[in-house]
Amino acid sequence: MKVSVEKQAITSGLQLVHGVVNPRPALPILSNVLLHAEDERLWMTTTDLEITMRCAIEAKVGRKGATTLPARRLFSILRELPVDKIEIDVDDKNFASIACGASFFKIVGLSEEEFPPLPAFEGGHSYTMEQKVLKTMLQRTAYAASSDESRYILNGTLLSFKDSKLTLVATDGRRLALPEQEVEFPKEGEIDIVLPTKAINELLHGLRDEGNVKITTTRNQVAFEFDEVLMVSKLIEGTYPNFRQVIPSQCEQRVAVEREALLNAIRRVALLTSEKSSSVRMSFGKNKLKVSASSPDVGEAHEALPVKYAGKDITVAFNPDFVVEPLRTLTSDEVYFEMTDELSPGVLKCDVPFIYVLMPMRVS
Repeated sequence: MKVSVEKQAITSGLQLVHGVVNPRPALPILSNVLLHAEDERLWMTTTDLEITMRCAIEAKVGRKGATTLPARRLFSILRELPVDKIEIDVDDKNFASIACGASFFKIVGLSEEEFPPLPAFEGGHSYTMEQKVLKTMLQRTAYAASSDESRYILNGTLLSFKDSKLTLVATDGRRLALPEQEVEFPKEGEIDIVLPTKAINELLHGLRDEGNVKITTTRNQVAFEFDEVLMVSKLIEGTYPNFRQVIPSQCEQRVAVEREALLNAIRRVALLTSEKSSSVRMSFGKNKLKVSASSPDVGEAHEALPVKYAGKDITVAFNPDFVVEPLRTLTSDEVYFEMTDELSPGVLKCDVPFIYVLMPMRVS
């Protein structure tokens, strides 16, 4: 195999796929990226046996062929090379010579025959949507997924294709994020799948703001195709909990508040929290919201915001990070906070189909 490529193209491609590689793989071949040169394209593929990532870049192919090279080491070398044009020449013993200007490297690779084959898809359902829409939905959801391995089904995000809508849900038992989007698909295409968090993170690195993404699902895996990128992931098996039952059907009070002002106030006040006092209080009064935090061993802080509110006085405490994360991903100028009392779940909404349910913290 012999190819000539642009530095920007190959480093961008490797940056996209090398995140899949496990730092401590079960097999040596899983540390490597499969390079396949053919038809003026260089295909790069990595896998950890759970997720497979593949992308293609333009290349001048002098001799077609394939090999596998250490992914992270290759990325580190190419990123540091001084000029744009890079030549890679691989002999029949999988020794790769890399030449770029006055720089030269020789890397030991492994045969392509040892590399796991690309997962095959038979049957399944397909859906098409805008990349930007899916990326935004994932950004508004993924942070709420659980990292507690004892509740493995919650270690990912639910993608529910039902009633001509795609609903995404992530929860860790203390908060729940849920955006929705209308998507066209036939009735027989209705399905619920749970995508692992690692796969979502890789998607977020790859999805762009233009073009479409094709999603193909089977019972135990899913594929995402966009531009010249393919990601195939195994799904988390099991039944996702009934998330609808944790969303309050009705809240007594509703407050309109400027999103960015609330985000900045909570971030500032949270600087005075500590391990012992990790909550931020939100005290709602007539057309005023007071955000405060106090810790005996640190100090105290408070900030007042104008809001649209005429209900009863309520003070409720939350983990500040749990409030900041959805506010950071939303783009609406105004958000709506719904609540009943200091012990009931709070609900955050905005002018797009998005619901965020947050359990309060008990404070003395």
